[in-house]
Amino acid sequence: MKILARPLLTAAVLAYTPAVYAQPVAHPVATFAGLDKITGRITRFDVYVDETVLFGALEITPRACYDRPSSDTLQRTSAFLEVNQIGLDGVGERIFTGWMFADSPALNAVDHAVYDVWLIECKTSTNVPPPDAR
Repeated sequence: MKILARPLLTAAVLAYTPAVYAQPVAHPVATFAGLDKITGRITRFDVYVDETVLFGALEITPRACYDRPSSDTLQRTSAFLEVNQIGLDGVGERIFTGWMFADSPALNAVDHAVYDVWLIECKTSTNVPPPDAR
């Protein structure tokens, strides 16, 4: 019996090959879409990483934007962002901090009564001038 156990164990070890994933690639620009639920208007906008933009009463600041090759089975496009809601007094209140995934926009969504925001893609460039060039 011990003679049979070794070949089977060796075959099992050789058959196991862990999945190899490509390293995520960081990009300087995140593309989002935003829905104003009152007007029904969808707006698509580019934001540089670490830049803050306003969408309605929301301040959106992406801190990182990554994608992976389409051959990977992991979430291919993801961004880490912070979202503040600006009140009538002009003070912001953090309503979202976390990862957003383009392949699964409802997985980690911004929960707001008037606005929906979701990640579309990460890009290396945009025709929007960078924050320091404005």
